[in-house]
Amino acid sequence: MTATVPVLTIDGPSGSGKGTISRAVAQRLGWHYLDSGALYRAVGVAAGWADLDLDDAGALVRCTFDTTIGFDEGGEELRVLVNGHDATDELRTETAGAAASAIAAIPEVRAALKDRQRAFRVAPGLVADGRDMGTVIFPDAGWKVFLTASAEERADRRYKQLKNKGVSVTMDGLLREILARDARDANRAVAPLRPAEDAVRIDTTGQGIEAVVERVLSLLPARNA
Repeated sequence: MTATVPVLTIDGPSGSGKGTISRAVAQRLGWHYLDSGALYRAVGVAAGWADLDLDDAGALVRCTFDTTIGFDEGGEELRVLVNGHDATDELRTETAGAAASAIAAIPEVRAALKDRQRAFRVAPGLVADGRDMGTVIFPDAGWKVFLTASAEERADRRYKQLKNKGVSVTMDGLLREILARDARDANRAVAPLRPAEDAVRIDTTGQGIEAVVERVLSLLPARNA
């Protein structure tokens, strides 16, 4: 039955705006929302709490199976619960992002999280954001989008976001981290970051959120009826 539930996938690199756009589109459609990156970040946070070595693939796979992850979509911001604790703020740190990128390169971890991601496909529909939503997790999705933006703009967005939260960062440091993560994500052996062949590519450089949301919504036939 889940195969009949409509899915819109929105993939792209870090800072392309896929999280903000995906949640806004889901709210407009009245569909469920999957932040797949939060799953990997949650495992990274749990691994940090357990003081696990990120080079110990076996321990990370066990951690993946043992970690409970929940989402609370009730407020203005999606809240993520890791092993019963609200870890939303910790998940958004650069440390958690780096851990997620390292963990995501482990095939067994990706396999362990695949069914969890697919379980989000429930009526009336799902908007799924990540890096392999349209290529691996939901290859049969009815609509696929791949968001991009220049590395400089993505670093600037992240800089402003972190500064607003009182986090001390530098533009140069963030740009280096983004470029490094792009390389890791694009060159990993399993589920590398790339657009699905049937994905619509949208460059968000210099574009406002509402303009991109409308562009994505315009792809759905119901919006054009």
